[in-house]
Amino acid sequence: MQGYQVTFYTHQDKKHGHLPLAEWLLQEAKKLGAPGATLIAAEEGFGHHRKLHAARFFELGDQPVEVVMALGEQDVEHLFQRLRDENIRVFYVKSPIEFGTTGD
Repeated sequence: MQGYQVTFYTHQDKKHGHLPLAEWLLQEAKKLGAPGATLIAAEEGFGHHRKLHAARFFELGDQPVEVVMALGEQDVEHLFQRLRDENIRVFYVKSPIEFGTTGD
């Protein structure tokens, strides 16, 4: 199947409503019927403001996280429309991919 790998970069304590943004993104991917999505916690990272974000004992909320998903073209369009509708600002990378399942 042809589609896109979309990776969102945020941090643990960034919220949308009552949910962490990363969790909200996972739920939206599930609602779209995405074949899968993964939330990855990172040790350190920095964004466009050049501020270092890291998982520290007293500040786990600043831990960088990635949400990676494989989506068909229409699902990507629906997801990005939801982001616009919800006025969510988040950095992403979108790459064209082929995806599927091997074996039986």
